Amino acid sequence: MRAVVTRVRWAQVEVEGEVCAKIGQGLLVLLGSEEGDTDKDISYICEKVCGLRIFPDDAGKMNRSVREPGGELLLVSQFTLLGDVRKGKRPSFIRAGAPAEAQGVYEAAVEAFRATGIPVQTGVFQAHMQVSSQNDGPVTILLDSRRLF
Repeated sequence: MRAVVTRVRWAQVEVEGEVCAKIGQGLLVLLGSEEGDTDKDISYICEKVCGLRIFPDDAGKMNRSVREPGGELLLVSQFTLLGDVRKGKRPSFIRAGAPAEAQGVYEAAVEAFRATGIPVQTGVFQAHMQVSSQNDGPVTILLDSRRLF
């Protein structure tokens, strides 16, 4: 499983012109499921995201997690995170989880994040979404449960 985590002042998702999810200060998390992802991959990503110390403390140092400033999470499925462009210029998505499998992994990830007690909003799986946000910093972190980067 891969994740792109961005610290935001706000973020929202629109589907067919309607806002379906919106958060204030927190993290916009783009999630991509890789073929063969398990509960172990979900747990790794969830724990990392929720524990990232990327919010400023009183001294202005990145020392707090999303929990401490009362932040929220916006989780958006994005299979293109598994795009491989090492050969040529057209991405290969061969490592991305098949839609049915990926949806189950995404839904399990959403439940894992909700179980942390942090407020969670979500995009719509397999929908064409418009994702808007105001990056804060900017601070963006890349995560891979198989630790490829």
